[in-house]
Amino acid sequence: MSAASTDAVSGLLIVDKPQGITSHDVVSRTRRLAHTRRVGHAGTLDPMATGVLVLGINKATRLLTWITDHSKRYEAQVRFGVETTTEDAEGEVTSAKGCDGLDNEEIEAVLSHFRGTISQVPSAVSAIKVNGKRAYARVRAGEDVKLEPREVEISLLEAQGQPRSHRVEYALEGKSTHVNCVDLNLVVECSAGTYIRALARDLGNALGCGAHLISLRRTRVGEFSIDCAHTLQSLDEAAAQSGGEAPLPLTTLSDAAREMFPCLLLSEAEAGAFSHGQAPRREASEVVRFVEEHFPGTQAGEHGPIAACQGDGEVLGLLKIIDNRFATVLVF
Repeated sequence: MSAASTDAVSGLLIVDKPQGITSHDVVSRTRRLAHTRRVGHAGTLDPMATGVLVLGINKATRLLTWITDHSKRYEAQVRFGVETTTEDAEGEVTSAKGCDGLDNEEIEAVLSHFRGTISQVPSAVSAIKVNGKRAYARVRAGEDVKLEPREVEISLLEAQGQPRSHRVEYALEGKSTHVNCVDLNLVVECSAGTYIRALARDLGNALGCGAHLISLRRTRVGEFSIDCAHTLQSLDEAAAQSGGEAPLPLTTLSDAAREMFPCLLLSEAEAGAFSHGQAPRREASEVVRFVEEHFPGTQAGEHGPIAACQGDGEVLGLLKIIDNRFATVLVF
């Protein structure tokens, strides 16, 4: 496939981000592979973290807003007994109270307090903007950043395996010290906007020993799991073997939209009108039935997004429902 034709191809690319590079680094490498600058991602992973990074290419970048808002699943490793400036393994140690051991009852008792809807103060080294400047940039500049708590949903929080006790050497205030620590593997399913390093921090505070995140792997973003992710190495190798002509293994725009959203089948006339931005006009009773089928248990008001599909399955764009009427969100 030539560079010119590849530029017109749109879809989602699911990448298994390796440790040690930024999400923007992945975007930059994908731009070269896809021969287009229209590449974005749905939710940053820190350099330390690995796992699912959903990339949108060309027109599929317009789906990223909704993918970012989907729930996430993580595999995390937390170390109890030591706190750091960044609340993860990349920061400097600020406290080393130590942790002599944790039993399963203690672990379950503390985890239970963080399930469901909770109030979480995001990490001060997050990418949240404070008066137009990223929080992490303010921290690096020496500012004392205080972020407001936000409501997040943790639908699953479980320990995986047994806690592991050991002694670890750390540098604290310029001196080397050995600390008793406990490492614990967790699986977390949570809403968008949840900070796993902040969860590790709060678990440590609840136990009175402090804690920080030592590894993180994202295994799912919405409908997209690690099982369908591609490594950068495999993408680079395919490009090298084909002289840069190999098509990327994309989930097409239509397949992605149908997987993410309920579909409304348009007639030929409706599809033609929708291509010019005109939403289909349906009886209110039909719209109500659509809401009852695809958005059960919700109250009257706004519902969506909805994939606007033509007869051959191609998704032409997105709709929403306002006051029992379909309205156009965007046309692909």
